[in-house]
Amino acid sequence: MGETRLQWCKEQADEVKEIMVENYNKAVEREGKLGELELRSDDLLSKSKTFTKSAAKVSQQTRWENIKMKVVIGGVVTLLALVIIAIIIWYSVRDDRGAQTQVTPSVTPGN
Repeated sequence: MGETRLQWCKEQADEVKEIMVENYNKAVEREGKLGELELRSDDLLSKSKTFTKSAAKVSQQTRWENIKMKVVIGGVVTLLALVIIAIIIWYSVRDDRGAQTQVTPSVTPGN
């Protein structure tokens, strides 16, 4: 009877040992997967930081391009307005001189 009880304890110990080895193997496998997941998350974090920096840079470039375009358009509109004003002034001065020469009566000697 002592031998069967010893045999039973040995079987129980072997069974517990198998379960522990299985659990250990699963833990090692899980650790490997967690390590791989950590590497992938670090890589993703690095890429997201790079993306954020490049997005900010592109945003700033776009903002400066818009400002430059507004300045150029404002300059062209101002120049066009000055040209139109200059043409109007030139024609009004020219018409005034023409009107003065036509209105001036001729003086005849002897009157």
